[in-house]
Amino acid sequence: MSNRSAKETAENSLKPFVKWVGGKSQLITELEKAIPAKNEKTYTKYCEPMVGGGALFFKILSEYDFKDLYISDINPELVNAYRVVQRNAGDLIQKLHELQTRFLPMDEKSRKFCYYAIRDKFNSTSLTKATATEKAAHFIFLNKTCFNGIYRVNRKGQFNVPMGAYAKPAICDEENLRNINKALQRAEIVCGDYSLSRKFIDDNTFVYLDPPYRPLSETSCFTSYNAENFDDNEQLRLSKFFKKISDSGAKVILSNSDPKNTDPEDSFFDEMYKSYKIERVSATRMINSKADKRGRITELLISN
Repeated sequence: MSNRSAKETAENSLKPFVKWVGGKSQLITELEKAIPAKNEKTYTKYCEPMVGGGALFFKILSEYDFKDLYISDINPELVNAYRVVQRNAGDLIQKLHELQTRFLPMDEKSRKFCYYAIRDKFNSTSLTKATATEKAAHFIFLNKTCFNGIYRVNRKGQFNVPMGAYAKPAICDEENLRNINKALQRAEIVCGDYSLSRKFIDDNTFVYLDPPYRPLSETSCFTSYNAENFDDNEQLRLSKFFKKISDSGAKVILSNSDPKNTDPEDSFFDEMYKSYKIERVSATRMINSKADKRGRITELLISN
């Protein structure tokens, strides 16, 4: 694994094609410090089994030459979007361009009608091989035009976020999608639990784990990417997976919330990961309906 030249990096710079709550764009600088340096043991494989919007993954694709790539997520609609970008980018871009051309000139009333019609169709259409490209186009459209780019589902698994207020949302970023399409040709994309990645991970693998964050308070809880929540028992299960792959020789880093932001006595993660390196890094809280509550906090980066 080696760094690309500055020219190659500029030409191949990639960015997430969806907005995602909990995205790590603002932590990229800190996360990059964990990427194996050229003078370290050779890590030829990269694994991100809870990929979400993939901020670090696209940084990796842009600037590093890992031979084998593995990404996965438990959200089938998100994984479908990745797979369609990988396998059928041309048709996806055409559909997104049509949606953008139709949507942008509309007044607010017409936009609302269009948005909710597409949301209803998205929710009522089953994901199959035949519907995959249309579903991906609608997924990206809704992501770009919904409130705050949130992906939230109800107990029935239906997307239920209202329309956002954007003057000119970038629904179709053709250049980025085509660049991602090329880069994803060497990636294995899996829909399922992060534990499935165990078959891919060995002592040549750099792994980044980015789970739904443990909520800092009852009112800040947002883990509804799917119909099931990621509770403390799930955090414990993930810590056991962290230990297992760390013991296998993989280089691992995990990010999560810092409970000490709201309760200095809460050592939930400090105890859970006491055998590993725990760093507290500065970040901005993005999920809060009250603007005065969106301040600087610390988040945890845990590594072996």
